[in-house]
Amino acid sequence: MKKVMDNVYEMEHPLIQHKITMLRDKNTGTNEFRKMVEEIAMLMGFEALSDLPLTEVEIETPIEKCMSPVIAGRKLAIVPILRAGLGMVSGILALTPTAKVGHIGMYRDEVTHEPHEYYCKLPSPIEERTIVVTDPMLATGGSAVDAVTQIKRHGGKRIKFLAIIGAPEGIKKLHDAHPDVELYVGHIDRCLNENAYICPGLGDAGDRIFGTK
Repeated sequence: MKKVMDNVYEMEHPLIQHKITMLRDKNTGTNEFRKMVEEIAMLMGFEALSDLPLTEVEIETPIEKCMSPVIAGRKLAIVPILRAGLGMVSGILALTPTAKVGHIGMYRDEVTHEPHEYYCKLPSPIEERTIVVTDPMLATGGSAVDAVTQIKRHGGKRIKFLAIIGAPEGIKKLHDAHPDVELYVGHIDRCLNENAYICPGLGDAGDRIFGTK
């Protein structure tokens, strides 16, 4: 994992990079694409959650009693940005099956490319949880900034953002707006095109996860 700037990290794990290449391929079908997104999310989550706080509890093994570490505090909150972010949830839940799941609904205006929120439901008490926001694509950064802003308005404090592909423009926008948020990106691509799509990217992640056009 490479630190790009304060609180911004790019994944370098060979398995993540290999699976991202499979995602990019236009010939990868919906079922395989969906599975790859889940697997990448799990691998990224493994890295991003390496700093979760621990506390010790007493347990009894088949041999004897001992003190052993468990994750401290409230359960993790996973908050996908609808709809594409849903594709990453099961991968992280495989690591932390007791995590709570919230949802933030955003859509992008096809003309202005500006994000608009239509839904927000977060686990309570959100202020006591480590929050993992998921969205496969961090393009302009507008939806990401607005989603994090909404979470903070509801009391969220410790926020991690996971994106499989990120454009430099979106990474800068999110970092400038919320420098306290830890951003983990599977791969940083070249740029956005005139339609605000990431290049080389992988197309519309939501359409490819759910098989829609």
